[in-house]
Amino acid sequence: MDDNVNDVVVVGGGAAGLSAALVLARARRRVAVVDAGEPRNAPAAHMQGFLSRDGMAPGDLLAAGREEVTRYGGHLVAGRVTGIDPDTDPAFRVRLADGRTLGSRRVLVATGLRDELPDVAGVRERWGRDLLHCPYCHGYEVRDQQLGVLGGDPDSVEHALLVRQWSSDVVYFPHTLELTADQREQLVARAIGVVDGTVRRLVVHDDRLEGVELDDGRIVRRAAVFVRPRMVPNADLLVGLGCATDDHGRVVADASGRTTVPGVWLAGNAGNPRAQVITAAGEGSTAAISVNADLVEEDVLAALRDFRTS
Repeated sequence: MDDNVNDVVVVGGGAAGLSAALVLARARRRVAVVDAGEPRNAPAAHMQGFLSRDGMAPGDLLAAGREEVTRYGGHLVAGRVTGIDPDTDPAFRVRLADGRTLGSRRVLVATGLRDELPDVAGVRERWGRDLLHCPYCHGYEVRDQQLGVLGGDPDSVEHALLVRQWSSDVVYFPHTLELTADQREQLVARAIGVVDGTVRRLVVHDDRLEGVELDDGRIVRRAAVFVRPRMVPNADLLVGLGCATDDHGRVVADASGRTTVPGVWLAGNAGNPRAQVITAAGEGSTAAISVNADLVEEDVLAALRDFRTS
């Protein structure tokens, strides 16, 4: 095997990917992290709920992680992976958009997910600022304020009931969703206002959200609005490798992130859409330990072959 071949190529340099790379580099593995520089949480000014890093800017966390990985000999590669091809020796060839290829014995995919937002004027512009998705990430910062929850799918009712934990002034906008009698009763019982009608836009003044405007012209003042986007894992590379998916189209993996394709792991939002930053980092560490154990097993078999033929 070529001495320049990586033990592991990690695709994605977010919390999951960097955490995995750190564990692998400390295990004295030759590891490369390929990252396109498009983190999901880039619009957010702060990262909450990460023990010892609460309130830290997401970019600062990633910068610290990159420094730690390189300190132990990990290699950072700026680029976008366009495909992963099975090979023989090494087991995989990772193709980059600029034509480069990286050989690797194992691959760990931590490419995250993309958020598909409702088609409402102002939503994308305010995303991650005062148009929010996770109350555990942002709820405390907007506690006791006038909050809204934008509907459109059945899960949004559950979202409104959750957001109510952070404020007594919550308004739910069903938008395009037809509420059932049970759903409406739950909202009323929790003192959540229900404003029927299709939402036209978010009202913004001086770069601050002021309210929600409906198609009939009504404006309901709100300081922040929560929405539950459709979370779509960036799993094309895994599917292209032949990894099995479940009924929801998500790649199947065991508790360590091992997929159905030998030598391929995943971690973070690529496999777990609801993983927060701290969860994704933990999943990266778990996957890395499993990957290293698999490599050790292969190394032992190779050593036995050499020993028996020497």
